[in-house]
Amino acid sequence: MSQSIEQLLGQDAAYLLNHSCNTIKKENIHLPGSDFVDRVFAQTNRSPQVLRSIQALYGNGRLANTGYLSILPVDQGIEHSAGASFAPNPIYFDPENIVKLAIEGGCNAVASTYGVLAMNSRKYAHKIPFIVKINHNEFLTYPNKFDQIMFGSVRDAWNLGATAVGATIYFGSPESSRQIIEVARAFEEAHSLGMATILWCYTRNNGFVVDGVDYHTSADLTGQANHLGVTIQADIIKQKLPTNNGGYNATKHGKTSSKVYSDLTTDHPIDLTRYQVANCYMGRAGLINSGGESKGQGDTQEAVYTAVVNKRAGGTGLILGRKAFQKPMNEGIDLLNSVQNVYSDNSITIA
Repeated sequence: MSQSIEQLLGQDAAYLLNHSCNTIKKENIHLPGSDFVDRVFAQTNRSPQVLRSIQALYGNGRLANTGYLSILPVDQGIEHSAGASFAPNPIYFDPENIVKLAIEGGCNAVASTYGVLAMNSRKYAHKIPFIVKINHNEFLTYPNKFDQIMFGSVRDAWNLGATAVGATIYFGSPESSRQIIEVARAFEEAHSLGMATILWCYTRNNGFVVDGVDYHTSADLTGQANHLGVTIQADIIKQKLPTNNGGYNATKHGKTSSKVYSDLTTDHPIDLTRYQVANCYMGRAGLINSGGESKGQGDTQEAVYTAVVNKRAGGTGLILGRKAFQKPMNEGIDLLNSVQNVYSDNSITIA
């Protein structure tokens, strides 16, 4: 094992690297591997064109043909405002630098807005897979609202050379029913055009904060969000790493089972993430966890921690943006490579 990974994990090294998952056994999970597309997706309704697109995502970058994904997502200029996102490193106001970071950082793909990817289409669409984020939470309206709205057509994403489309649904929000219908239709069209589909499965409702505890990233609520995501035929699920559990019990809405908490999960982060993987049809749709906001010092350690948890849980990789692009480009590349090293290290095994 790379000593540097152990050093980055610090006091968490033994806790994460020596853990055995005794909840949902790894033998029941469809694990990542070089044959993942043949083993899983070739048996589905996905067309040969879609299979080619999925394979293009898995077949590019430093993790090519390992079954793992390292994706650079830069849609924060809309989701968090361009000033908040790019002021720490203004070179990324220029969208070409976003694509350059993904290529130089060895990523499988770059995920961004219509504008960013269209501006670079002819120069780069054949050099790295493009993932067009087709909806956003627009963050200028006053007072701020929290809704995902479509920013363009699936056909436009196809025209600019996209390999895949990505979308977000705020499951649990008052607007979620409309978003589910919109995104399901968009994914159907994307598949008909031969593109892969990725869903950001986020929960959003003020009622998910109970007695000061935030359950938006509880394993049970995010797991159900994942299950809704694969239901509308997302090929890959993006989800935040679980931080707690018991969201259903706290909010007292919906339905769950006591066995979710007694048999299928513990309080260990790998076991909580394993439950997220299980809700992605036992890993048939790959789970990628997000890297989260940049906090400066400690970003690499936090990213490596997340990567180890995701990999050992049976996940497919990381989608990491702000931690990389809010730094000088060489530092962002090093951070992306540190995460990729977790997935290429064969001594870091499935728990």
